[in-house]
Amino acid sequence: MKKFVGFMNVLIITALVAACASAGAPAVATEAALEVSGLAEMSLSVEDLKALPMTEAEYTNKDGETTIYSGVSFIDLVTEAGVSEYATVTLVAADDYSVEIDKATLDACVSCIISIEDDGTLRSVMPGMEGKLQVKDLVRIELK
Repeated sequence: MKKFVGFMNVLIITALVAACASAGAPAVATEAALEVSGLAEMSLSVEDLKALPMTEAEYTNKDGETTIYSGVSFIDLVTEAGVSEYATVTLVAADDYSVEIDKATLDACVSCIISIEDDGTLRSVMPGMEGKLQVKDLVRIELK
């Protein structure tokens, strides 16, 4: 009986250690990181986005701190979606925050990108534009 109890204790401890180890492991993101809707419908994973031409953008925040971001230009993403004519783009965050940008403003910004953060989240980086257009945790782009 003592051997059985000892065996069960070892089994339980092993299961707990294994569960804790896998809980701390980062998840592999295979699901869609970005949805495109409206004039085009597509879902893109982080890997799909990284397969597009990558570029860098430098953004200076309201405190004067400058950061260099890497990601996909909006122009390349819209081209990938097969859309040539649209009036506006709405950027939507995971918390449902949204902001709309007109085509002329976006077309004039060749350095505007969708940045891929180290943790796999996305954000819009719009150099020279107001802070409300810098959408963190970007999950959807609506082309209208």
